[in-house]
Amino acid sequence: MAQRVILAIDEGTTNSKVVLVDAGGKIVASGSAPVPITHPQSGWVQQDAEEIWAATSHAIASCLRQAPEVQIVAIGISNQRESILIWDRKTGQPLGPVVTWQCRRTAAACDALRDAGHEAGVIAKTGLPLDPMFPPTKAAWLMQHHGQAAKDICIGTVDSWLIWKLSGGKVHATDCSNAARTQLFNLAKGRWDPELCQLFGVKIDCLPKVCDSSHIFGETFGLSVLGDGIPIASAIGDSHAALFGHGAFASGDGKITFGTGSSVMTTIAQFTPPPQGITTTIAWSIQGQPTFAFEGNILVSAAIFPWTAKLLGLAGVEALLDLAQSVADAGGVSLVPAHVGLGAPHWDSHARGLISGLSFTTQPAHIARAAADSLAHQTADIYDFITEAGSDLGRIFVDGGPSTNPFLMQLVADTLSHAVTPCRNSEASAIGAAHLAGLATGFWPDLGALTALAAHGAPYQPHLPEPLRDPLRRVWREAVARATLHL
Repeated sequence: MAQRVILAIDEGTTNSKVVLVDAGGKIVASGSAPVPITHPQSGWVQQDAEEIWAATSHAIASCLRQAPEVQIVAIGISNQRESILIWDRKTGQPLGPVVTWQCRRTAAACDALRDAGHEAGVIAKTGLPLDPMFPPTKAAWLMQHHGQAAKDICIGTVDSWLIWKLSGGKVHATDCSNAARTQLFNLAKGRWDPELCQLFGVKIDCLPKVCDSSHIFGETFGLSVLGDGIPIASAIGDSHAALFGHGAFASGDGKITFGTGSSVMTTIAQFTPPPQGITTTIAWSIQGQPTFAFEGNILVSAAIFPWTAKLLGLAGVEALLDLAQSVADAGGVSLVPAHVGLGAPHWDSHARGLISGLSFTTQPAHIARAAADSLAHQTADIYDFITEAGSDLGRIFVDGGPSTNPFLMQLVADTLSHAVTPCRNSEASAIGAAHLAGLATGFWPDLGALTALAAHGAPYQPHLPEPLRDPLRRVWREAVARATLHL
């Protein structure tokens, strides 16, 4: 008898991953494929929608080759957020590139809207500041530069594109978590906001239908890698999916997803407009009930490691981190990875990367350590704002590739002065998408059953005393201040 599983797609910025999850919550097979990224101009970051789909299809096929005797009960999707594309509704052909969350091409448009006094109103409705990371100005740019020829256009985030492709072009839909990141969705009212669409110049009729995160969006149709009729039963932004996969269901529970960038997210009891520097979002929605969260987004996190390794002439990230551990501290050196601007809590799209505190005693190991420290310091910057907003911190979970490195996670715990608990499975986003799909189809009966599946390692406890921690934080803040000087 074939083993019943959930197929979960985790379409990230640089890779599409696919896993099969059994009823015990274990991953029984996996596959992945890289997704190319291009940088046509300084600050511009884009991808090809068909390459995203090709990578996803390849990852599905690779995964299924490892476990041919399975019955796929449902499909769940987690996806890179804030990346936006448009396509022809009739032909299904993409119109222009996928403008990714990292892209800064609409910084001037955001500045103009801010200068015109619109930011406070946008934050009050969406929980998000005016920044080119978010999709509406990018959607308007796509419509202006690539949408003139088509009469009937779909605008969507990457989850919408995958649902469209999986359903054979029958369904144009998204979930509340992804809609909440578009800056066109009114969080308090739970719907697309006509005034926001008018402000940004986005046609509301082109946007997808918004559904719960755990919801049967449609069924597979006409695919070479999957049979017809499999329910597409969840969609959720990758950071939200990781939070759900950890079982962080109590108010105040949070997580840090480390990757190309990083997301810090902590659940809150109800929708609250955010203090300046962080955002409010919908973590997920089940049976029409949204769970809200404070969040801070770091634009360049683990992506600084390969860049620094290359700068220092090292073989790779592993060599960089080995070098970083060879010194007790960074020797007064700070590396601020503002290579595409700074995200939360600074929101400065014009900031640029900086290495400061150099002296004749500085060694390559100090620069390597400063790169490692930047991962922890950026995270602590966000948590400073979350706690100042009055949110009580519960458990903090960590996931993503860097979460498997004990040296880095100890740095994070020490810099936060708070324990952090790693997920035993680094594919937390895929697990979260699988859990939501399983809820929608009855594969798992309720949240209690999912809580029992959560698997975590031993927490990293903070060991750095405040008298040693505080001077390091002060040096970091001074470096950030220099990185945001627009000379």
